[in-house]
Amino acid sequence: MNATLAVLGLSGGELVLVLVVVLVLFGAKRIPEFAKGLGKGINEFKKASREVTDEIERAGEAAPSVPRPQVSQTPPANTTVQGSHESAPGSKA
Repeated sequence: MNATLAVLGLSGGELVLVLVVVLVLFGAKRIPEFAKGLGKGINEFKKASREVTDEIERAGEAAPSVPRPQVSQTPPANTTVQGSHESAPGSKA
């Protein structure tokens, strides 16, 4: 919880002041309604997140594995280095 307060930049006294202002603005009867709505929203978010994760896992399992083509590690037997066709000065061609 201290990490949350540090992120918000609120000290203990400032947090109490914010809670008092919220209580005055919304009243004691409406705060539980807000909390209930917030809890439902969080639950819906978690449910949607699980559904997306499950769908991705199912798609990964259902995807057929495609065999990779085998690549030869040895070079072809008929490889020659081709040089310039021009002859160097003084050489017989």
